[in-house]
Amino acid sequence: MSALSLDEEVRLYSNNTDRERYNLLATLFGIIVALDYLERAYVRDSITSAEYSPACTRLLSQYKTMLKLVGDDVPSIEQFVSRYRMDHQAAMHRIKVGVPATVEHSSEAGPETSKWVAQTTQGFITFMDAIKLRMWAKDQLHPILQDLVTGYARFKGSKDWEGRSRMVGWLITLNAMKASEEITEEQSRQLLFDVDHAYNEFFRSLSGKDDAS
Repeated sequence: MSALSLDEEVRLYSNNTDRERYNLLATLFGIIVALDYLERAYVRDSITSAEYSPACTRLLSQYKTMLKLVGDDVPSIEQFVSRYRMDHQAAMHRIKVGVPATVEHSSEAGPETSKWVAQTTQGFITFMDAIKLRMWAKDQLHPILQDLVTGYARFKGSKDWEGRSRMVGWLITLNAMKASEEITEEQSRQLLFDVDHAYNEFFRSLSGKDDAS
């Protein structure tokens, strides 16, 4: 057995496969750190919503891609941050939600145009049809719901609507599932109920009615 030289550089890897593995893990680490800085900068008004939204969307997309690449090395993101003693709560919340804060909280919105109303209405119909057709897998529901919540957030009153918080809650639930996982029949019924509630609330707001008929 050769003696260990204290002057020799310690390497984490001994072959190209291990080197690529550690590079991927380092990239994932960097994305989480960058997302945390971005979240804190936005909260402190150090950057505008116009700067924050695309940057956050890009980092979330990169995170999802990296999570697929690291595979078995990262059973869950919670285990990853625990293993490397990361304290980045802002980033973890954003990862959990899966959409930028501008969508989650609907912090800015322009005038409600007929085009937005039509797109949001179609989004509701498409999503409810998907549930009724038993398209219950995460990779089927999550993209449609994400688009729906994004369109819904354009309306300046949506941050106060009960339906928004319900849909964001479901977005978080789906975001935590594996791509092939499916919601249960009981969940599908509750999800359809919640989305239908948000749909009716949306139209009541457009007509200026606060109470259900």
